[in-house]
Amino acid sequence: MTALDLADESLTGLLAWFSLIHIPDDEVRTVLAEFHRVLRPGGALLLAIKAGDSVHHKTEGYGGHPMNLHVHRRRPAAVVARLTEAGFTAEAELLHHPEPDTTGAFLFARR
Repeated sequence: MTALDLADESLTGLLAWFSLIHIPDDEVRTVLAEFHRVLRPGGALLLAIKAGDSVHHKTEGYGGHPMNLHVHRRRPAAVVARLTEAGFTAEAELLHHPEPDTTGAFLFARR
């Protein structure tokens, strides 16, 4: 996501479904700038994130498979601020609670 093999303004929409959760904080701006680069003016971006203020290290995935990655929970307002910095206009934010004590967010923005 930091260097998409796509032409500038080549997409009308982009879906990043719980993708940013594995991107370190210092790379989020790069990813959002890349999303902005490949979207056409007016193009839609839909993000799903895990909401919160924490980083969790996962060593086991579904089915007990070993893994080594970090899950970043971010405040939706902080992601909206980064979207704005990247040149997007945030149009909608929806929080959801798929499990007790778990919050996610869907963020819709346009280039």
